This record gives sequence, C-alpha cells and structure tokens, in this order.
Amino acid sequence: MSKMKIKLVTLTAFLAMTAVTQGVQLKDVKPGFAKNVIFLIPDGSSSTVSTLTRAVYNNGESLNIDEMASGMVKTYNSDTFIADSAPAGTALATGWKTQDKLIGVKPKAATLNGARVPEVGDELAPAASVLEAAKLDGKAVGIVATSEVLHATPADFTTHSIHRNNYSVIGEQQVHQNLNVVFGGGKSYLKKDNATEANSKKRTDGEDMLESLQANGYNIVQTLDEMKRLNKDFVWGLFAEKDMPYDLDRDKGTTPSLAEMTEKAIELLSKDKDGFFLMVEGSKVDWAGHANNPIAITSEYAAFDKAVGVALDYAKKNSDTLVVAVTDHGTGGLSIGNLKTSKNYPELPVDVFTKDMKKAKFTEVLTAEKISKDKANTKSLAKEMLGLDLTTEELNMIEKTQKTSEIETILGKAMSERAHLGWTTNGHTGEDVPLYVYTSNYANQLTGTVNNSDIALYIAKAMNLDLDKATDELFVSGKKIKDMGIELDIDSTNKFQPIFKLSKNGKQYTFHENKNYYETDGKKVKFNGIVVFNGKEVFIPNAAIKDIK
Repeated sequence: MSKMKIKLVTLTAFLAMTAVTQGVQLKDVKPGFAKNVIFLIPDGSSSTVSTLTRAVYNNGESLNIDEMASGMVKTYNSDTFIADSAPAGTALATGWKTQDKLIGVKPKAATLNGARVPEVGDELAPAASVLEAAKLDGKAVGIVATSEVLHATPADFTTHSIHRNNYSVIGEQQVHQNLNVVFGGGKSYLKKDNATEANSKKRTDGEDMLESLQANGYNIVQTLDEMKRLNKDFVWGLFAEKDMPYDLDRDKGTTPSLAEMTEKAIELLSKDKDGFFLMVEGSKVDWAGHANNPIAITSEYAAFDKAVGVALDYAKKNSDTLVVAVTDHGTGGLSIGNLKTSKNYPELPVDVFTKDMKKAKFTEVLTAEKISKDKANTKSLAKEMLGLDLTTEELNMIEKTQKTSEIETILGKAMSERAHLGWTTNGHTGEDVPLYVYTSNYANQLTGTVNNSDIALYIAKAMNLDLDKATDELFVSGKKIKDMGIELDIDSTNKFQPIFKLSKNGKQYTFHENKNYYETDGKKVKFNGIVVFNGKEVFIPNAAIKDIK
C-alpha cells in the first residue's frame, strides 16, 4: 500500500472516530433512540462540589459521573439571572424557562436569551413535563428524592402550581397522577389538615392523601426492608415524615440510600415493555450548600454519585437507555481555597484541604442536634462525630447559643476554616453548571453549552415525544372548552376545593381540582392526567373532554 493510501485510510478512520465521539447539538439529535431515560439531579451542586467530593471520598479517583461529562448548562430563569429550584426544575422538566416560585407552568415574563414567550392568554398555563409525556406514551414513570417528594424539583416533573409551597395542590396532584414509583420523604405533608394559608406547606382541603393513596390501590412502604421486598410497581415509599436524613447520618438498617432507592425503582419500572422514565434527585446537596456545611454537601454528593453508578450499570447492560445528570443551579458558592490561601495556594498539598474532612463520621447537622441536647459533652461530641478539635472560642460560642441551627453554623464554619474552603452566599448562584450524558451511541450525546430548557427537549426527542403535543393533550383550557360548545361553571364556594361543572345536551359532568376523574350519573370516570386550576383558568385533559363531546 502506498504512503498516500495509508494516510487516507488513517485520516478516514480518524474522522469516523471523531464523528462517533463528538456528540451532537439538539437540532441534530436522532429522534427515538432511547426507550428508557434516567434523569439524575444533584440539586444545588457545582463543579467545585464534585471536585472536593472526589478528593475527600474517592482519593482523587474519578467519580461515576465523570465519564459522562459532555457540556455546560445555562441555569437562569425566563426573567432573572439566579434561579430557584422551582423555575429551574420546570425548565429541566418541561422545556420552558419560567419565573420564581412557579412549578410546571409557563411564565408571565420571558425577557432573557433562550426563554420562550407564551402566547397571549397562555401565561401561567401548565406545560407537560417529560415524565407526563412519557406516561401519556404508555411508559412507566417514577420519581426518587431525598427531600419530601412534594419539594420543588420532584414537583416540577409531576405537578403544576403557581407556588412551590402549595403542598396541598402539589401532593394531591401527585397522588392522582398514577405514578408507578414514588420514593422519598414527606409523609406528614400528605396527612389531613385544615390550614387556611395556601402556601404554608400544610393541607388546606381537609383531605387525607394517605387514605387517597390506599383508595387508589397504591402499596405504601416505609422501611428499607419493606422496599427490598417489593416485586411490583404502583408503590409509594415514604421513608420520613419530612425530608430524609443526610446519607452520612441515616440508619443504614432502616432507611434506604439514594442508590438503593434508585436501584429498586429501576428494577420495578423496567418491567414495563414500553420503557420507563425515572427522575432521581439528590435533594439535600442544595440544603447543605445553603447552610455552608462542607461535610454534608460532599457526603451527599458522594451518595448521589453512587446512584449515578447504579443508573450507569443498568444503561451499560441495556443499550436503549439514556442517562442524563445535571444540577438545576449552584448553591453556596463553594471554593477550594479562601482568603487565607491568597499568597500560599501554590504550595499547599491536597491533604491540607481534605485531611480534616476525612475524619468526619457524621454531618454538621446531626452533630449540632446531638450537641444541643448535651452541651456538657460538646467538645467530645465534635471530636467523635466530626473529627473537630474545637477551639476555646468556638466552644464558648456554642455554649452561649440556644439554637441548634446556630450550633450547626459554627460547626460548618469551623470545618470550612480548617479545610481552607470559602463560601460566597447562603443562597443560590448563577454560574453555568456541568452537563453529563451517557448513551450507548455517542453520536446521540448532547454536547456544548445549552439552556436548561434544552435538556427537557433533548430527553423528549430521545424518546420520540413531543412536549407541545403532550401539553395540548393534557391541558385543554376552559376557554377552548367553551369554544367547543360545552358549558363551564366554576364553583369557588370553597376556595381550596373549587368544583368545575361542565354540561352539554343537558348532561352534567363534575370535575375536581387536582384529581384524575369526573363524576356523571352517580359514577366516577377516570382519565389519564389531572385537572389543573391556576386561580383563573381551569385545564382539563382532552381524554375527558372527548367523553363530553
């Protein structure tokens, strides 16, 4: 073979390899390449968190998530630069950048680059999530979280509310969404209450959602052993009254880890021949960031990475599975290095930053709780649980306060100082965050710097779903219903339980907010989807409207 031919063969091989490994932009993604999707979200994380986690918990070796790195994601809202979990999660779930506090609904204002502008009159209308579109397509669907399952991110994929704290609406919608698997915390938020403030996280309708779950045929489990024994889906696992414990603090004999919940969810959902969609959130990475707790944030990210490992193991054995991981925003503004390292940072070895952190057996949160109940043993508890030798000044500060939260702050600051870590805020941050994508054919891997809303569009395209068509199918507005010649009356006598009475040709159909059925002739008729009310307009699934037409 001539040298010229050898060079041509080599060049051809190189170009072919480059084409396979470079990945694609959203517009060039091949539709329908994924039967299953596992979407993992380390809420409130950043590249600094993963870097520090790798150093502390993995001795600098690659994390499971590292092999998936493919691009960057812009996290801002439709109209403001730093996102909250509600609008950021909405973008990831629905393909719509939206505004603060909104869950699964379109914005009123869309002024920043990449934000879609809703049609006039369509502001605050619900937008279908990739989970809802997958369910509409016949796939099994599930959510896993370490917060209460009603919290912003899991709510973004399963519900539609004009305020993230309206747990009465969010919980009821989740209960009636026919989700196949729900694992996380939040049992107390589903119990009967008669609160009078809609956004108080308490139930306002006097209904018991635990009873509704049982009436809908759900199996409810509450321990690790009960979860392990499951062999079929249509289950809610409620493992805490509110949020689940930090992974480092949990009772490993009774409370499942995020990885264990993820593994069981995949096992149950994968029995569906049509495929599945699963959203997994490492919720409390964010909570630790708000508190500026270095042990809590890195140990939670390490627990999240184990869940990523579970997802990757499944995907590598099932080539029709797509795995995506991305955070919704940064939290805390963590830095490796602080003002005290300004002059000597080039000389500092890794263990200067990690040696004290590696001694911790529990988080700052549990340590603070123990100390608040036993201040006589503050010094020994801090040493045994966190590996910290507290100074006289730190001990005095703890002695003076009566608040557990302030003890936690003192412990977090003490560990941060010893590890030479900096924090810029107790809130969220607005930087771009890493995008991680695994697919068996890397010609289908999304790459580059994309909007958070592009992630939902990518996942939908991968499953050959159309989110706009799903929205049209699941949420027919009251105005459009009237245009069909159907009479619609809204009874808001009880503002927390509005009733929607539709009638045509003398026959009446009664719908209830957040539920998946209507009543007519003394019978309940179920449909796919839920009734959504944004305070002004009602939205009803087309499947139910067809029965009336």
